[in-house]
Amino acid sequence: MKILVVEDEQSLREMIIDSLSREHFVVEYAPDYSTAMEKINDYDYDCILLDIMLPGGSGLSLLEELKKMRKKESVIIISAKDSLEDKVAGLDLGADDYLAKPFHLAELNARVKSLLRRRQANGDMSIVLDNLVLYPDKRTAFVDDVELLLNRKEFDLLYYFASNPNRLMNKTSLAESVWGDNIDQADSLDFIYSQVKNLRKKMKSVGATAEIKAVYGFGYKLVLDS
Repeated sequence: MKILVVEDEQSLREMIIDSLSREHFVVEYAPDYSTAMEKINDYDYDCILLDIMLPGGSGLSLLEELKKMRKKESVIIISAKDSLEDKVAGLDLGADDYLAKPFHLAELNARVKSLLRRRQANGDMSIVLDNLVLYPDKRTAFVDDVELLLNRKEFDLLYYFASNPNRLMNKTSLAESVWGDNIDQADSLDFIYSQVKNLRKKMKSVGATAEIKAVYGFGYKLVLDS
């Protein structure tokens, strides 16, 4: 799952990123309004943590833009401004939650997880693709009730494929889904090839009918049997 942290205070931003990364989220960040706008224009996120007071613009203005673009990201406002007017304005503009600074990281993590659970009907976060079922909150996957044993990167890739079935994706977008802003940590995009190769092999070994197919010269897509 991919989270965007929009926060200009570097020390707090780094603590939030570290805390969420330990929970196995892919985390990107934006330190100001313009960078945040570029990211929400170019990418999709599961959740956005949004400060109201930003260099170059207001977080509330960013919320208005999200609404205009009909983006589906969940939004938690994190701000030192704890007035009732700001809270109501943010919620009216589409924010899902509001957390006033200072806050405990454990509470932030709990609210992020709770919000992501609520995005799915009746709190069920499972993704069903033919005989393959993913449980993103538990980071597990099963094929006909047999657990598909995956490492962290393989699961992140499978989750990204499962969230975009039948969509053709190149190696760069796949790498960004796994490393986020830290894509330079990958030695090369060839690493994606090896991870996808291992993932395809594991899926086939347990009889998954959904299949990751290579498209020569471009990338891959997850194709369903049904």
